[in-house]
Amino acid sequence: MKNSSRHFPLFIYALAFLLWAPEAFGATLQVCRTCAFTSVGQAVKKAKAGDTVLVKGGIYKESGIEINKPLSLIGQNNPVIDGNFTGQLITVLADDVTIQGLTLKNVATSYTRDDAAIRVMGRSNIRILGNTILKTYYGIYLQNSERIEVKDNVVIGENADINESSLGNAIHIYYTDQVEISGNDVQGHRDGIYLEVVKDSQVHRNTSHQNVRYGLHFMFSDGNTYTYNVFRNNGAGVAVMYTRNVRMEHNTFEDNWGAASFGLLLKEINNSVIYNNLFRRNTTGIHMESSSRLDIKNNDFERNGWAIKLMTTCIEDTFRLNNFTGNSFDVSTNGKSQHNFFEHNYWEKYTGYDLDKDRVGDVPYRPVSLYSMLVERVPPSVMFMRSFMVDLMDNMEKVLPSIIPEQLVDERPLMKKINHDSDRKLVQVLRQTAGA
Repeated sequence: MKNSSRHFPLFIYALAFLLWAPEAFGATLQVCRTCAFTSVGQAVKKAKAGDTVLVKGGIYKESGIEINKPLSLIGQNNPVIDGNFTGQLITVLADDVTIQGLTLKNVATSYTRDDAAIRVMGRSNIRILGNTILKTYYGIYLQNSERIEVKDNVVIGENADINESSLGNAIHIYYTDQVEISGNDVQGHRDGIYLEVVKDSQVHRNTSHQNVRYGLHFMFSDGNTYTYNVFRNNGAGVAVMYTRNVRMEHNTFEDNWGAASFGLLLKEINNSVIYNNLFRRNTTGIHMESSSRLDIKNNDFERNGWAIKLMTTCIEDTFRLNNFTGNSFDVSTNGKSQHNFFEHNYWEKYTGYDLDKDRVGDVPYRPVSLYSMLVERVPPSVMFMRSFMVDLMDNMEKVLPSIIPEQLVDERPLMKKINHDSDRKLVQVLRQTAGA
């Protein structure tokens, strides 16, 4: 009798747990043609906090779905929610929500409402995973929120050839902190990924291509990191504006061509790093205005029109251990005043010598040519590129420099291109020599 009484409270606890368990883990509400729920919106309204709405394969023509309680909205066998251009598809008005595995399509352009496939307003702990979003004004729109994960989604706009004002952004983030944007493929929008007043967030391993304006656009967004992304064939690759403490590493900027295009635009940013990136076949690799205290290191600039356009408003920027190969112009500027530092870069056009065989050139290299400055001031003169007169003009300027900025010089250029993976020992020695 003593033993049974001793175990009685344990039995009560176990019974209570079994009664409470369905409430704790939530129920699953299924949506399909033959299910109790045939509408996604109907199931979401009926669900309780903690429930899962499981949407099975099929086409559901509806919009205006509001999630106002914590739940998971999960697609099975690729269900399609077709808004038929009637308005916003899903609005999240609760914390702790997951939206996964759905195809969402057909949201009309709406200049006053900025309708989206998924919109999150003032919420936290939201996960948007593995969805396909097609032909929507905005794809994913986050505002006044925090702790959001946007991962492995495909967002494809209506048509990258239509007017910019008729397109929203694929992933649009406004006044939202601690966001992780990873593994997404975004295309055919105004901007692929847009961040305004966003802090402590990461953008990594995304592909942003064929967007009308920018592949990635930062505005007033401090303390963020973007790494291992590909920005290809956009109106321009990436624009970082009015921002500080940004880490830009291991990204590829390629095939961003146009009269005013670039791989990376830096405007009024400071205290940031640009490491281990590839800038290939862009009109301009990096265009820099009013930017200071940037560390630009271990990057490859290949076959760009201009590798770097460095305006005289930029100060205290450092360029080390970068490779410049196959560019029409390696460095261009708009004036004689320069307060930046170049050292230990490889310049394919360098014709100096190395008598002591330390792999560092014995004579300085001036990467700015007289012709590049002429093109900066008189753009139509680019038509004379590779003419005999241009070579003669540049050679005369090298002998008697009078126009190109004297301070813009690499005093210790490298003789051979750096392999950033295999030349680690050399790089370490050069860093120690430079005090890096």
